[in-house]
Amino acid sequence: MKQPDHIDRQILQILSKEARIPLKTLAGLIGLSRSATGERVHNLEKSGIIRGYRADIGHLNSPNISAFLFITLNKTPAPQLLDQLAGYAEVRRVSSLSGQLDMIVELEVPSIDRLNDLRDLIATNDQVADLTTSIILRHDINRHQT
Repeated sequence: MKQPDHIDRQILQILSKEARIPLKTLAGLIGLSRSATGERVHNLEKSGIIRGYRADIGHLNSPNISAFLFITLNKTPAPQLLDQLAGYAEVRRVSSLSGQLDMIVELEVPSIDRLNDLRDLIATNDQVADLTTSIILRHDINRHQT
């Protein structure tokens, strides 16, 4: 196949965002006939540029990202930090611990960007000595359903 031209790149851009777009709609967006668009898509598939279509499925119960923040404090108690955490709607649970870690914060955020923003805001609190973030990949056992 020849190198993709600007129309092929336009097709690829649209398909990368919406792989299940109807061919008629795709044709309308790029300004070609349905048959010409279909031929271009077929050629992109045949050449291996389009290797397949897939469903990118997130959490079925929640489209959000869940994470734990493991916090070590400069000293305890840390009421100002608790007040700060209570002000974020994304904070689901805060637990104080004995041992090396002082606190675990469970978050549910809509994006990695928001996770980073919250993490930065919390890490800069004067009461926080150290903060580690772990994204929850899945809940293997969950007996506390809400």
